[in-house]
Amino acid sequence: MKALNSIHFKRTILILVTFISVYTLIGQGGMWLPNLLEGMNEKEMQEMGMELEVADIYNPEKSSLKDGIVRFGRGCTGAIISKEGLLITNHHCGYGNIQRLSTVENNILKNGFWAANKAEEIPAPGLTVTIVDRIEDVTAYILAGIGDDLDPRERQSLVDQRISALKKATPKTEYQEIEINPFYQGNEYHLFVVTVYSDIRLVGSPPESIGKFGADTDNWVWPRHTGDFSIFRIYAGPDNLPANYSPGNKPLKPRYYFPVSLEGVRERDFTMVFGFPGRTKEYLPSIAIDQTIKVVNPARIELRTDALSIMNKYMREDEKIRLQYASKNAGIANAWKKWIGENQGLNTVGAVEKKRILEDEFMKRVNANPEWSEKYGSVLTDFEKLYKELEPLAFAEAYSYETTIQNIELMRLIGFFNELVKAYTEKGVEGFVSYREKLVPYLNSFYPDYNPDIDKEIFATLFEKYMKHMEKKYIPYAFEPYTSGEVLADVIYDNTIFTQPKEVEKLLRMEDVQGIIDIIESDLAFYTSVQWREMYDLITPEYNRVLEQINYLQMKYMKALMEVFPDHRFFPDANSTLRLTYGYVKGYKPKDAVYYLPVSYLSGVIEKYIPEDYEFDLPNELISLHAKKDFGKYADQTGDVPVCFIGTNHTTGGNSGSPVLNKYGHLIGLNFDRVWEGTMSDYYYDPSICRNIMLDIRYVLFIIDKYAHATHLINEIDIRKAKE
Repeated sequence: MKALNSIHFKRTILILVTFISVYTLIGQGGMWLPNLLEGMNEKEMQEMGMELEVADIYNPEKSSLKDGIVRFGRGCTGAIISKEGLLITNHHCGYGNIQRLSTVENNILKNGFWAANKAEEIPAPGLTVTIVDRIEDVTAYILAGIGDDLDPRERQSLVDQRISALKKATPKTEYQEIEINPFYQGNEYHLFVVTVYSDIRLVGSPPESIGKFGADTDNWVWPRHTGDFSIFRIYAGPDNLPANYSPGNKPLKPRYYFPVSLEGVRERDFTMVFGFPGRTKEYLPSIAIDQTIKVVNPARIELRTDALSIMNKYMREDEKIRLQYASKNAGIANAWKKWIGENQGLNTVGAVEKKRILEDEFMKRVNANPEWSEKYGSVLTDFEKLYKELEPLAFAEAYSYETTIQNIELMRLIGFFNELVKAYTEKGVEGFVSYREKLVPYLNSFYPDYNPDIDKEIFATLFEKYMKHMEKKYIPYAFEPYTSGEVLADVIYDNTIFTQPKEVEKLLRMEDVQGIIDIIESDLAFYTSVQWREMYDLITPEYNRVLEQINYLQMKYMKALMEVFPDHRFFPDANSTLRLTYGYVKGYKPKDAVYYLPVSYLSGVIEKYIPEDYEFDLPNELISLHAKKDFGKYADQTGDVPVCFIGTNHTTGGNSGSPVLNKYGHLIGLNFDRVWEGTMSDYYYDPSICRNIMLDIRYVLFIIDKYAHATHLINEIDIRKAKE
């Protein structure tokens, strides 16, 4: 009996620990809506060391921290750091814009750029930043009278109608936009009123050897030594309101900008990360995590490994190619390495088994309550059936997407020409002309960074993988005569107009629209691409059909979790909306006998230095500053300049460039990455190994001041030694 009691006690403790690590995440983890911090979150943050009130963080009526946060472009965050609209974000967030502003003759991506004054700041066409004005909970209106018994599509149709109506009815100015987003898998809805600025100009960027130091080798890795920052400025019209680019525009006078602290960090210091995290899936059932680890991620990893190895080979041999492919390579490699670490982390912490333990406790409680048993008793078995049906489709979808859309540029390019053909078929010459006007700017940005020899080799390699692993019903007719990817690649790439930008330009200028269409449709590459894309289009309806059922069930499961475990807090999954996460500066133990300290230093940058290496070269000026120990006021008590630090803040993609704030709300760093062992935090946050990586603001200021000698920017920033 004692043995049984002991086993029961241990199991109870394991369930409790598992539950805490999966869902409550006390003091560590969670991405919280800033308008809902009052109460438990506020108390917890203050107990952890914060010396602010919630009204200091979010206040739609007057200036607060949220007014200094911007969504940078489409997928990053930035922070306003001066009364003249100076904006700081990550180097990798500004990377694409900096690359587009670079040429071989004036390669500011490689060499860096520092505007000596506002007149020298360079406009970044197409770049926008978005500031949230206010957030409102509109769940009651959106879901009024909508029960759980509705058909999923009927339910979504009603929700969409109400969202549309509410957007139209919500008061706003001419420069504001309305966004309404679902939370808790559609069990809540919140409305965001936002302002978008479109005149954004590049102010400063370190050379790539600082801003991308460590490149792919150090990506997702600690210790990190990357000076991952770039500086832009927001411009507005004479009335300080959003305006399209004009030489007469003035720097924005923001509602709030962040003071910058030189106080630094120590282990166990309280930190906040404020930004726009992209996507997380924290509440998936165990079977979904198991399928991600064993089926979906391996397929993606395999294909990107091949594509990246080919790109890297060419990039190391040719400086022009390296510049052409720098941004594309980084984008592909970022997710590739994350998926590898994600699988490793999920396996290391036993995420699947821990979720199963939680599900056992969930079912125990559900079965003990007749009302819950009727509503939720079949949820997990329904998941089992649906994910079993999804598995072959998930594999096929991942494989098809990575080949037809993601990694073979010619196939992706022809997808746009296929849309051009459709526009002509559906709307005649008018439709053709309208779509051509949108296509030409894309082609002007595509071709300068395109190398058909690289793409051809990637095509040959991925074609053979596709033929080996995909079901026969997903093999295009055009592929059937070929067993060699190299042979098919020769046939396609040597006989297509689409690898020749001048010929494409001449084609699109022809007056005979039907003649243009005939040439496009007779091109072998076009024929191959369309057939291959048809295979993807064959997979996706079935894949989406099952996924739609899973998503509806996930909404029900989320509601059940909150009902069955009423004493525990559940943060909503990230969905690119404004969130606050908080935690501590803290090292971690990645494996036996190894402990990582939480701060890295300039001396570590020098230790990694490899002359003329693609990833670890350094500017001579930086090496000289270190040798002379010319650190100015930016060294800490060790006598060295801090570069990066890690903490327990729960972040994800989209948090890149997010300001890291201390207990006073002062800027102490920029979030830019996560440790490799903790990349699985999108699915399962474990505070023992999940760490976000942050750039220390003192290294930023050191580079601006001592390396770039851009003292006018230092003078513009409100720099503080401690609380003032």
